[in-house]
Amino acid sequence: MSSQFDTAFINQLQSDAWENIQSYQDPDTPDALSQYTSKMKQVLLADVSILVSLPEYLTVALFGNVRFPDASQKKWKNWLANETSPTWDEFKVNVAFNNDDIPLVKAVKEHSEKLLIQSTAAVYLLMFDDKLSTEKNEATDADFNEKYDEQSEDYSDHYDQDENY
Repeated sequence: MSSQFDTAFINQLQSDAWENIQSYQDPDTPDALSQYTSKMKQVLLADVSILVSLPEYLTVALFGNVRFPDASQKKWKNWLANETSPTWDEFKVNVAFNNDDIPLVKAVKEHSEKLLIQSTAAVYLLMFDDKLSTEKNEATDADFNEKYDEQSEDYSDHYDQDENY
């Protein structure tokens, strides 16, 4: 039997995970995110109870390592739109985890099947929610512009005052 998705919780997972993911996406260190998630998976496997206080770690750990087959994307979109969580039987056939992540998935399922499904929903949103992607880009642009405006008021360049450069 299906249950309701906790949309606010999934959105929070998504937001918190996105902040973590963004902080490790650096062109100067292209492997930073994969190294971080690899270590995170080891820590979670050693003590899955960490997810009680840091549930977004699972979303970050799974990001980029979960596949949603074309046929299942419509189901995920429908579940999220209707705030209906899939049953375990529906879930397991509508998501594909990286083989290396199966031990983590099993450990998390034993700890909290609901958290595994909600974290996977957050991963889905990170990967496919165009509306969210647009909002994130707009928010990022607005944040940048606001910071730039604040900085430009205080802008000072020693070259402006030293004509002998």
